[in-house]
Amino acid sequence: MTDQPSLLRLCAIDDVLEGCAFKVQEGDHAYAVYNLAGSYFVTDDMCTHGPGSLGEGELYGDIIECNFHGGQFNVRTGEVAGPPCMEPVRTYKVHVEGGGVFIEV
Repeated sequence: MTDQPSLLRLCAIDDVLEGCAFKVQEGDHAYAVYNLAGSYFVTDDMCTHGPGSLGEGELYGDIIECNFHGGQFNVRTGEVAGPPCMEPVRTYKVHVEGGGVFIEV
């Protein structure tokens, strides 16, 4: 018998426009949800370099640019895609069910 991961609903799929990022505050934690041509990805919202919000940044393909210092991350992998960031951002396994975007927690 395997343990099923818990799912946390972040938002409706309609909340995240195609090619855009969307910030979700859930308790003490903020997440950034991205819609890439109907595929959804989620990272922590906080940039690893400073106080910037990735959910309020600009999305260029699968690269999110932080709204504070312009650092960039790949939203699929969390890897740094451009300076000044040096640490990757955390990503989450996403499930889309019943019109909602969920992550495994």
